[in-house]
Amino acid sequence: MKRAGPAFSLLIPLLLLVLVLAAIPWLIGEYYVNLASQILIAAIFASSLNLLVGYGGLTSLGHAVYLGMSAYISAWLSLRMGLGHAVTAPAALILTTLMGCFFGWISLRASGLGFMMLTLALSQVVWGLGYRWVAVTNGDNGLSGLTRPALFGLNLDGSSAFYWFVLVVTLVVLYAVYRFIHSPFGASLRGTRDQPRRMSALGFDVWAIRWFTFVASSFLGAVAGLLYVYFHKFIHPSLMSITVSAEALLSVLAGGAGTFAGPLVGAALVLILKNVASAYIERWNMLLGIVFVLIVTFVPAGLVPGVASLVKKLRRSKP
Repeated sequence: MKRAGPAFSLLIPLLLLVLVLAAIPWLIGEYYVNLASQILIAAIFASSLNLLVGYGGLTSLGHAVYLGMSAYISAWLSLRMGLGHAVTAPAALILTTLMGCFFGWISLRASGLGFMMLTLALSQVVWGLGYRWVAVTNGDNGLSGLTRPALFGLNLDGSSAFYWFVLVVTLVVLYAVYRFIHSPFGASLRGTRDQPRRMSALGFDVWAIRWFTFVASSFLGAVAGLLYVYFHKFIHPSLMSITVSAEALLSVLAGGAGTFAGPLVGAALVLILKNVASAYIERWNMLLGIVFVLIVTFVPAGLVPGVASLVKKLRRSKP
């Protein structure tokens, strides 16, 4: 009798996890349902950044620009042009991805620290425009009065309905990310991270692989931006600030860069500390810094790799 393969052995726990996530609106109050929606959105955003940081070895400090641009494009087309979500959503995704194509072409002219500073500089230009271009962005007042889409007649204004919508989108995105990183292209991307010169000598176009990953990452960041503006029904230039990019980077590093589940765990940790701890501690960001220092000190690879390593040690110690 054949033993179940590793993929099949994980199928039942994954299905149970999905069922538990789907049942959350019946298990907890509305505040925590909304918090769960925010965690899922943050998980998509962190996973998009993880493609660059974890699998491509490219640290970006300007990833929030794709989150903000997607939200702003959708909001502006809806409020100023009077277009429906069927038009604004694809337009936001396409235009933000095109911007990612251009920014990636510029940023990948450098590597290492140079790449990181270019991503930061480009994002700061857009962030500054968000504050100064008042005719389009309404400046520091932001854009409000936005609505959520109605899919197949389903009203998403309720917290539970919107949570299920975000959960479905998150599962689709995570499946796409999983297929991406476990594809031959994902293997070549990890090769450019570990041995770029050897990959180039073998005939791989390192720049093109990194650029395509940059574009895919910006597209997923745009997806998170759409969900963000649907959730809040409001958009402010601060969404494109370095603080938001740093929180996403912190989520990736704390959870475990280069792992599939790491950004999900890290995003949940950051959002819980940000929303729950801030209700009891005035300087919650100091607590976040302390937690990050502890993670780097005791599990430098991140929480997910650290827990996995601990489980392996416990299994080996058993007689």
